[in-house]
Amino acid sequence: MKLPARKTKSASGTPIQLRHRAEATVRTQERKQRAKTAKAKSATDPERMLHELQVHQVELEMQNTELQEARDRMELLLEKFTGLYDFAPVGYLSLDEQGQIFEVNLSGAALLRVGRARLINRRLPAFVIPASRGIFLAFLKRVFTGHGKQVCEVTLEREDGTTFWADIHGTAAAISANSPRKWCRVVVSDITVLKRAEEAQRRAEAIEAANEELRQEIARRKVSEEALRKSERRQRQMWEQSRVLQEQLRRLSHQVLHAQEEERKRISRELHDVIAQTLTGINIRLAALKKESALNRKGFDRSITRAQKLVEKSLARVHDFARELRPAVLDDLGLIPALHSFVKNFSHRTGIRVHLKAFAGVEQLDNNKRTTLYRVAQEALTNVAHHAKASRVEVSIQKLPDHICIKLEDDGKSFSVDRFLRANGGKRLGLLGMRERLEMVGGRFGIESAAGKGTTVIAHVPLGKIRGGRRWSPLK
Repeated sequence: MKLPARKTKSASGTPIQLRHRAEATVRTQERKQRAKTAKAKSATDPERMLHELQVHQVELEMQNTELQEARDRMELLLEKFTGLYDFAPVGYLSLDEQGQIFEVNLSGAALLRVGRARLINRRLPAFVIPASRGIFLAFLKRVFTGHGKQVCEVTLEREDGTTFWADIHGTAAAISANSPRKWCRVVVSDITVLKRAEEAQRRAEAIEAANEELRQEIARRKVSEEALRKSERRQRQMWEQSRVLQEQLRRLSHQVLHAQEEERKRISRELHDVIAQTLTGINIRLAALKKESALNRKGFDRSITRAQKLVEKSLARVHDFARELRPAVLDDLGLIPALHSFVKNFSHRTGIRVHLKAFAGVEQLDNNKRTTLYRVAQEALTNVAHHAKASRVEVSIQKLPDHICIKLEDDGKSFSVDRFLRANGGKRLGLLGMRERLEMVGGRFGIESAAGKGTTVIAHVPLGKIRGGRRWSPLK
């Protein structure tokens, strides 16, 4: 009776392949047996049955050998897997929906510092600190209700009270017939070092940001300090200028009062010594004429002539006084005729040649500006006569884009302008007076003096009206 072939699938081939291999092995053994006996026998039914049994025996032996090899391989793989699972650098845990642990590797137990046997059936949320427990429970809910891998970072507390930052990845496991309850696989990693590094990085960045702000603040304070120092220097300069100007103003006031008093004395002396004496002489002459008129007719005519000359001399002197105080021609005819008249009398009195060149449009200026230009020219020429020892003076009035410029150049002695202005005494009253007059009409005043080139007085007067708050920079 023929035995049915086994349908079991081995690790090295199908049952048919095993049978073929068994039959080949039996045929080899039979050929060897026939070679020994050298006798061929006819096949009988018992022999065929024996043949089948031998084939089946060889097949079972081969299957047994292959199963033993497969078991050895499986045990080796299981040992490797167990080593990889237990000694992985992360903790592997299997949890249910309540977070109860029913499987954990050695690394997971080592992270929590609890024996593996003691961890089984304990709830992982019990190891989560209260501040992070809500985050972990929300993570566990997402794992069982969501799709794919979920991640969270929480702080876990070991049984010995120490804590560590944990990075947890979770994935829901498929439900099988052998395990109907829901469960998930969780991977726990200790990221305390990473968190400390991140915290250190944040602190370093915060310190760097604070240092940068500090550097910027230092830079701003340096700028502010420099601006403050500049402001203080400027304030000191302005204070010094103010003090100098106040001192100049006080001296100028004193000099003005002194000049007024001197001018009054001079006018009083002139009136007493010249006009009064002349008028007294006229009065005496008229009294004598009254007595002589009846006695000597010819002497009477000569006396009348001498009296007329005294009157003319007195009138001329009075006119000189009036011209020095305020020339009528300036108001009646204008600036240019007034300057011509003054220059003519100045040359006649001093012997200094003066050449006047004027811009006719200067007469369009208002009365104050024309008076200022006249006084500047008058004072400058007076200074030339008193101090410069010059032989020639050039006076020019010209129009510039937005102002009128009057320039007086002499060929006399030079002097240090700055030292002269800083010097004490009344000699600089004329210069200060000229500057004050020009500033009153919004003008500028300057003096240049160089050895061998004489002295140049320059005055600028604006053409238009003085704008509110406008200050002209002084001429160099």
